Amino acid sequence: MTNYWLIKSEPDAFSWDQQVANRIEPWTGVRNHTAKLNLKAMKKGDFCFFYHSNIGKEIVGIVKVAKEAYPDPTAESGGWVCVDMQAVKPLKTFVTLAAIKSDPRFSDLALLRQSRLSVGPVGAEHWVMICEMGGVHV
Repeated sequence: MTNYWLIKSEPDAFSWDQQVANRIEPWTGVRNHTAKLNLKAMKKGDFCFFYHSNIGKEIVGIVKVAKEAYPDPTAESGGWVCVDMQAVKPLKTFVTLAAIKSDPRFSDLALLRQSRLSVGPVGAEHWVMICEMGGVHV
């Protein structure tokens, strides 16, 4: 069974364009325990929305888990993990945070309920709706 997720990155630190250029990239630097548990729950082949936080505040692309959780090489201690993400495709139309907030069907989406969380789950029904809003199908 495929699970769906949303991962956030500040585009001035690591952008969608960099993800595409690198093709497969370790998703390092997560230092929140809930986000760490989400990374550990990811399985190879799971799909994730790539969200630009702070600048843009929009879902811009889709990646998939290429390698499951392993020790984060950027962490000095604490049992932090990372996963490898592979670029899949950009959204034809970026889906903004404002558009998601304005739709009551998303009221229980982790992006809105836990807005500071950098790695969060996305239910299958929300995945389909956001893909439709973004003009893509995965």
